[in-house]
Amino acid sequence: MKVIFEKKDDRLPIKIWLDNVEDGAMEQINNISRLPFAFRHIAIMPDCHQGYGMPIGGVLATKDYIIPNAVGVDISCGMRAVKTNMQYVNLDYLKRAMGKVREEIPVGFKHNNNSNYDAMPEYYTDLFVIEEEYESASTQIGTLGGGNHFIEFQRDTKGFVWIMLHSGSRNLGYKVARYYNIIAKMLNEKWQSKVPKKWDLAFLPAESEEGQSYLDEMNYCVKFAKASRKVMMDKIKNIINTELGETKFEEDIDVTHNYARLENHFDKNVWIHRKGAISARLGEIGIIPGSMGTKSYIVEGLGNKESFESASHGAGRVMSRAKAIKELDLEEQKNILDKQGIIHGIRHQNDLDEAPFAYKNIKTVMENQKDLVKIVEELSPLVVIKG
Repeated sequence: MKVIFEKKDDRLPIKIWLDNVEDGAMEQINNISRLPFAFRHIAIMPDCHQGYGMPIGGVLATKDYIIPNAVGVDISCGMRAVKTNMQYVNLDYLKRAMGKVREEIPVGFKHNNNSNYDAMPEYYTDLFVIEEEYESASTQIGTLGGGNHFIEFQRDTKGFVWIMLHSGSRNLGYKVARYYNIIAKMLNEKWQSKVPKKWDLAFLPAESEEGQSYLDEMNYCVKFAKASRKVMMDKIKNIINTELGETKFEEDIDVTHNYARLENHFDKNVWIHRKGAISARLGEIGIIPGSMGTKSYIVEGLGNKESFESASHGAGRVMSRAKAIKELDLEEQKNILDKQGIIHGIRHQNDLDEAPFAYKNIKTVMENQKDLVKIVEELSPLVVIKG
């Protein structure tokens, strides 16, 4: 960790866990450090890159206020992983099982053919957006989504096979984020807020009716995303039992990395916004994935106070999707994966937005946060499905 700015009259200290920050992300970091209700300092994780309003890999503590864009549009995007008792399984068997996974779990913009009301979390208060989107969401629960969402079969250093998946709250989270950001912008304009509109950091008082409604709907999205990951993982387990024989699974690990939560730090109750960051309390188990062609990690939190007990959510992008598609060499990226024996889905130039070189070096990311987490398991990819 290093401090790149000490406290000034209009800016909190900024503490970062990487060597260089891109210009766009640095501008956003400077903006959040000037928020009048930001608390103590700004913490920036080693996977940091530019986002919308607040950078991905940012951790922001606030007093009494909530910022929808500091959570992001894919509320409760997160990871789920489980260790199996399968060891040194033939790759062709895993490929066959993953083929069945492709058949049973919709990816990209695809929904399930039928609603799955039984898997939907219950809710007990008036949730405007959830009620509007409930029917559509019931066909999206248990679907992977697009972008950097994935399902992987992986192998640890002792040869045991793991299943890992990455998904979020689908269109439900996007609708909640968009709706409350619009409300926040309208209210901020009405209040003649001193936070510049161009920062895209419109806020809501946490105790206001609008703030409480956002928190209720955000927390529903957290439950929805976790339930969705469970539905997918249960399907994958059933496929493995059917295709590869009866298999034992350890307890699932589920980790969220886009949310806000009231926590106590430095003897103050503050709203911690983790946007592309995970909670890393002392002894807390987390998941930090790499890119399609690199290792992922099961980690244990070290409870570092300076990061607000947080860590990175992954490797972090080093190239935008458009730039990766335009500039990366298709054959080179395919060869990187093929030489490692990874079964992957890169076939066309448009697939390069998720190629290995579009992401930061995960080894560097992990080295930069060795005071935030310790590695428990190192996992190498075997078969990959990308959203």
